[in-house]
This record gives sequence, structure tokens and C-alpha cells, in this order.
Amino acid sequence: MSFGIKQSALTMDVSSSVVHKRTPSVRSSFSPSLNLQNNTNKRAIISVSKPLHISSIESCCFHKEKTPAIHYKAYEADKSPSAAVGAEGKSETAQRVKIGIYFATWWALNVVFNIYNKKVLNVYPFPWLTSTLSLACGSLMMLVSWATRIAEPPKIDIEFWKAMFPVAAAHTIGHVAATVSMSKVAISFTHIIKSSEPAFSVIVSRFLLGETFPPAVYLSLLPIIGGCGLAALTELNFNMTGFMGAMISNLAFVFRNIFSKKGMKGNAVSGMNYYACLCMLSLVILTPFAIAVEGPHMWAAGWKEAVSLIGPQFIWWVAAQSIFYHLYNQVSYMSLDQISPLTFSIGNTMKRISVIVSSIIIFHTPVQPINALGAAIAILGTFLYSRVSDCRKL
Repeated sequence: MSFGIKQSALTMDVSSSVVHKRTPSVRSSFSPSLNLQNNTNKRAIISVSKPLHISSIESCCFHKEKTPAIHYKAYEADKSPSAAVGAEGKSETAQRVKIGIYFATWWALNVVFNIYNKKVLNVYPFPWLTSTLSLACGSLMMLVSWATRIAEPPKIDIEFWKAMFPVAAAHTIGHVAATVSMSKVAISFTHIIKSSEPAFSVIVSRFLLGETFPPAVYLSLLPIIGGCGLAALTELNFNMTGFMGAMISNLAFVFRNIFSKKGMKGNAVSGMNYYACLCMLSLVILTPFAIAVEGPHMWAAGWKEAVSLIGPQFIWWVAAQSIFYHLYNQVSYMSLDQISPLTFSIGNTMKRISVIVSSIIIFHTPVQPINALGAAIAILGTFLYSRVSDCRKL
């Protein structure tokens, strides 16, 4: 039998009949049959068929009966202590690789979604419908996954849906507002403004929830607000509707996070299934509003015009933006199961950088140096806020 014990992995109380004095360092080889028994409570009994080397025995404290507690630091006869360390290092490396794959997939899917979403909105400016199609596509994909057992369906009840409702309402508003913004302004400008979300989070938490923050948190907001303001003032194609859409999206997603933390405690649902349920409920909320605001007649007329202008390829654009919207959100929620909030926040900041840069290159968006400086300052502020917030939690 192989038997390995790491440092502090095994603690045994040995009566004074076994050890009468403190022994700083002992290395011995026991016979194939080894019995260590706690005479006080009769709990610890170990049998070893291989030699077990005990590298040290230390007395750390005394109980009321003055019986010393001995810490045994041991390892197998055929293995060195470095073997366990090596296995642990490999496990950490594998986890880092897994997180890296999550991030790369998340960023790539988000970039593709933003590109196709902007292509669709440029020739088919109906953000309420495109937002609805994105949610409908995601809902259908997850229903098929559950039906075919590709993904295990969640075990949820009516209380879950009640707690989910305010989260879904805020998610719906944020999703539509962001899509409206991208239908009016460049993708890069929308994401620059959306990088100011931490400022909204602090303001809402301070004045509505009564939370207090150290000065470092407030100071980290200065470059965010200043950078976004500079980018907005120097934007060549500024549009107030697009600007307000991004701002409303920020506020809505802040409330989504707050409602999610308050209402979803104790619900053991995976990140993938959680987002699937959120997507379905948001679809139910959004559909009647989309019909009321835009309507089938406008959609049909716009669709004919877009197909005549682009051709059948336009259908693929609509399908792609809907599919990739769900996939990138699904991967982001799945990554939350694997990483800390700080790592996720930093990853979200880097995601915005990848989207901004790629959209500028693909759509040849004109950018002034002062505009680029504002964007860089805002994104740097978001990174600093993430670091300061994490230190506050420690």
C-alpha cells in the first residue's frame, strides 16, 4: 500500500507513554506493519505495508491532561517530498491554461459578435428586434442542449424565477440600450463609454445601498470619468442617443449585478444554466416591448431593403450576431465558476480593449490622438478600480 502524508496533513495526539519528551528531528524507518494509536480517544489507527519515514515530530501544545500534541511530517518510502509539490505545480499550470482558454474564447466570440452586430445595424437599424433575436437564439440553443442532454438541465422552482425576474429586467434594459447605442455610434465609442460602469457601481452602492468606500476607490474613478469625458468630447461622430444608450446600459447592468447578488444566494445553478434561464426570462420581458416600439410592419419593410442591398449574406449576418451573442455570454458566465471576481473584471477590461482595437481596424473608424488618449485613460482607470476593489475585500 502506498501511503503519503504532507506537512500538517496529519496531526495525532500521542500519550506520554509513547513520547515523553520533545524530539526536534527524527528520521526512522518503521516496519511494514505500523500501528499508531491514540490512547485517549481511540480514533487514530494507521497500518502501513511499506516503510513510512517520519521526518520530524514536534510538540505544539498541551491539553488539560498535559498530553502533548505531536505533529508528524511524513512521506512514502518510495517517494520524495518534491513529488507532491511537482504534482501540485502541474495542477496549477493546467488551471491557468484552462482559464487562458476561457479568456481567449470569450474575447474572440465577443469581437465576432460586435462586428456582425454592427454590420446588421448599419443596414437594418432595428435594435429592438436584433436584441430580441439574440435572446431567442440563445434560448433555443439551450433548450435543445437540455433536451438532448448535452447540458444537464437545472433543478429550479418558482422561487428561482421570482428571484430571477429583477435580474432579467435589468439585463433586458442593459442589452437593448447597448444595442441602441451601437446602432447610432461606432462600436469603439460605445465600449469606451461602457468602461465607465465601475463609476455607476460605486455611485449606486453609495447612495442607494449605503455602502462606504475608502478614498482609493474614489480616486480610481477619476481617470475613468475623465477618460470617458475626453473621448466623448473628441468623438468625431458623436450622437446623443448613442451616448445615452451606453450610459443607460451601464446603469442597468449595475442593478443587474446588485439584484443577482441579493436574489440568487443559495441557488446551486451552474454559470451556463444561470445565463440560459436569464436569457429565456429576458426574452419573455423584451418581446412585447419590441413589437410595440418597432413592430412587424417596420421589420418586414426593413428586411426587404437589407436583403436587396446585401443579398442572402445578410441572413448569415443576422444568424451570426445572434449565435455569437449567446456564446460569448455563456462562456463569460462559465468562466465565473473558475475565476475570482477580480480576474473576471480584469478580463472584462482586456475584452473591451480587444473589441475597440478590432472594430477600429475592421470598420476603419477615424480616431483622433486625443480621442485615443481618452480611451486609454478610461481603460487604465477601470483596471486600477479592479485592483483597488480587490484590496478592499481582503
